Amino acid sequence: MKKILFILSLAAVSLSSCLKDKPNTDFSGIGTVVELPYSGLQYFSLDAITDSQDTVIRQFGINIASAKPLSTDTKYTIDVSTSLLTAYNTKNTAIAYLPMPTGSYTINKLSGTIKAGARLDSVTVTIYKSFLDPTLSYMLPIELASTSNGILSGNFNAHYYHFIGNDFGGTYKQDFSRFNEADSLGAFSSGSSFTGGSAIFSPILPTEFNVPSGYAGGVLVYDITFTKTGTGATATYSNFAVSFTPASVTAATGAGITVTQAPVFFVNGKPGSSTITGSYTFAQAKQLFHFQFQAHTSADRYLLDRFY
Repeated sequence: MKKILFILSLAAVSLSSCLKDKPNTDFSGIGTVVELPYSGLQYFSLDAITDSQDTVIRQFGINIASAKPLSTDTKYTIDVSTSLLTAYNTKNTAIAYLPMPTGSYTINKLSGTIKAGARLDSVTVTIYKSFLDPTLSYMLPIELASTSNGILSGNFNAHYYHFIGNDFGGTYKQDFSRFNEADSLGAFSSGSSFTGGSAIFSPILPTEFNVPSGYAGGVLVYDITFTKTGTGATATYSNFAVSFTPASVTAATGAGITVTQAPVFFVNGKPGSSTITGSYTFAQAKQLFHFQFQAHTSADRYLLDRFY
């Protein structure tokens, strides 16, 4: 009898350990677990919505983790969980997430069936950013609510799709100028320059956003950070800094583009530094987003972006 109890205890410990392990692990000998692979708070950052386009599409899978394929169909349901949002905000107070409003998203189905012998199904979520205030933060927690076979994973059971608000987030106009020399004394390249284009300041954090340059189809992406002091209409902004995102520099290198001078703020008709000190109102701060950099392909290029 003691041996039987000891074996059962080991099985319970094994079940607990596997549920805390990586998704798609080996579930031989412990039954059937239904999960959302690569989900939960441990993969929170993967569910961040940082795309620049208005319509964002995400797909996630429903997986049956079992030693062998099941001989019966598995029905499941998913749900948008306000309780998960409340719990997250209670434990994480740095950013106050709001529920995504009606009309800002669609889910192609809230239930499904994984046929006998199969293991996977998928769900598509579409988010429409035009319905969201870019200065506010939103969350869409989607959880696995029920299953007709096995048990639900305790750790890999929800996607926390979230959008981080930023005071400067939103759509701006963009002017871009390219000169075929290392300064503005060279020939102005009218074919690749433009005025009054459209650019989106995509929030990364409440005090950081990205926006593509007009150069080379936006392969280089500015990363702008700042400090916010106070709230509401009396808030001030300082410590602005600009750089290119490392991923965009890598992409530019792959396209044969070398950044020969990192981006700086273009102030009072001339290039300055990569940082701006001083304190600004919101209206004053929006006048600062004028950048200059240099790049080299087959020749040097002098490049200016202005956002307004």
